[in-house]
Amino acid sequence: MASQPPRKAYPSDLSDARWELMEPVLTAWRAERQKTSLNLGGKVTDLREVMNAILYVNRTGIAWRYLPHDFPPHTTVFACFSSWSGDGIIEKLGVRLHRLVREKEGRDPEPTACVIDSQSVKTAHAVPAATQGTDAGKKIVGRKRSIITDTLGLLLLVTVTAAGISDNEAGKQLLTRLAATHPTITKAWADTGYKTQAVEHGAKLGIDVDVVPRNTQGKGFSVLPRRWVVERSFGWIMMHRRLARGYETKPEHSESMIRLAAISTLAKRATGETTPTWRDV
Repeated sequence: MASQPPRKAYPSDLSDARWELMEPVLTAWRAERQKTSLNLGGKVTDLREVMNAILYVNRTGIAWRYLPHDFPPHTTVFACFSSWSGDGIIEKLGVRLHRLVREKEGRDPEPTACVIDSQSVKTAHAVPAATQGTDAGKKIVGRKRSIITDTLGLLLLVTVTAAGISDNEAGKQLLTRLAATHPTITKAWADTGYKTQAVEHGAKLGIDVDVVPRNTQGKGFSVLPRRWVVERSFGWIMMHRRLARGYETKPEHSESMIRLAAISTLAKRATGETTPTWRDV
């Protein structure tokens, strides 16, 4: 059994079962890095504690330098986060867990259909102006998160752009990546922001993009066929306070934070665990 951290656990900490799902990927990453390092025999950082620290930031929304002192130094934690983002390790973890959860749910590992949507969020003052924009429709200055999920609401792809980028443009980028990484998918559902250009681009890639319009007959909120799945996924993401606003300097780090929120949910579903809440106290 994997060892527990030598401190009192935080609610965001990985259980032994969840860590065992992630450990092979992170250990393989370290082995590859050590091949090109000087390996001077310094202190070896506990990768489980690094991931616990990253998940703590993701869940609570604190700044890196405010990490509790019983975690590894915040500079070490951020350096690992940045490396895992750049090396595709966080994305690789997401793919691994996504396949495990689908198999547990009795589905094929690779989906055949998906749902697309976007969310514009305000950004923190430290975010470079060059990576921001204005979503005129939602009157938000910040960044836009565009995601694709399978029909279970599990994250497949994410891209973070300036909020001024149209849904059509972001959708075309995602659909191109989708065709390359998930060639089994031939059907997608989206809202009216993706009509015409994204629909035509999807058709060229062999993906039938079906636009689901809003219900104009009734007042207030209404559940929309298929689209409700991705809306729920955004709800899951927003439970992680680091994502309540765009805090990351680099858009690719924002994408990694979104993937980490999804990874947290996927790991719990794969092991049948839940996160303690104030109701459990």
